[in-house]
Amino acid sequence: MDIMNLTLKIWRQKGPQEKGQMVEYKVTDISEHMSFLEMMDVLNESLVEKNEIPIAFDHDCREGICGMCSLHINGEPHGPDRGITTCQLHMRTFKDGDTIYIEPWRAKAFPVIKDLIVDRMAFERIQQAGGYISVNTSGNTQDANAIPIPKLDADLSMDAAACIGCGACVASCKNSSAMLFVSAKVSQFALLPQGKIEAADRVRNMVKQMDDEGFGNCTNTGACEVECPKGISLENIARMNREYLKASII
Repeated sequence: MDIMNLTLKIWRQKGPQEKGQMVEYKVTDISEHMSFLEMMDVLNESLVEKNEIPIAFDHDCREGICGMCSLHINGEPHGPDRGITTCQLHMRTFKDGDTIYIEPWRAKAFPVIKDLIVDRMAFERIQQAGGYISVNTSGNTQDANAIPIPKLDADLSMDAAACIGCGACVASCKNSSAMLFVSAKVSQFALLPQGKIEAADRVRNMVKQMDDEGFGNCTNTGACEVECPKGISLENIARMNREYLKASII
C-alpha cells in the first residue's frame, strides 16, 4: 500500500459577503485506498486537533447517489476521473508529492455559503417550477405498470432520471449553463405518457425559472456531458429544445 504526502490548496471563504482566498495545507500519511472525502476528513481532524477551524464541505451518502459532494478539483468538477462523483474519487488517482487545488463550484447562480459549500437551491426552484407530474389520487388512478411504453422510450427516460443534480454541468460550462440538468428533468417526463398532460407548462415554466436564476445559455461545447458523473447525454438538450418549441406554438 502506497502512502502519500500531499500539498492542498483549498478555497476558504467565511461567508457570501467575505473575500475568499486559496490557503495551503500539508497532509501526510494518506493511503492510496482512501476516498477523496476521507482525505478531507483526515485534514479536518488535524485542524481540529490544532484548535483551527475545519474546512466546510458538503457530503451525505458517499455512495455517488446524492450529488452533495461537489468539488472542483485541479480545475475539473469531481476531479480528474470520469463517470464518478467526488466521494467515489480515490487518492490512487494522485501521486506522492502532488499539489491538489480544491475549489467550490463557480457560478453566479451557486453563491458560496462557506468555504467549499455553495447554495444550489436554484436547482430546487427549477424542479418546483415543473419537474413533477400531478396525479389524481381519488382511487381511480390507472396503474402505471398497465400503460404500455416502448422500451427505447423507457430506457431513455431512465437514463435522464439518473441525473443527481450535483451541478457539475454548470461548473464545467464556460457560460454556467444549467441546460443539461433542466433537459434531463424535462426529458424524464417528456418520454413517458404520464408526463404528456403537463408537458407544455412544464418545459415553459422550468426554462423560465432557469433563466430567472441567472444561468447562462448553452453553446454546445459538450463540457457538461464530459464532466457529468452520470453520463447524461446532450441529446436531452435537443429534446428539451423541441419540447419548448412545441410549447411555444400551442
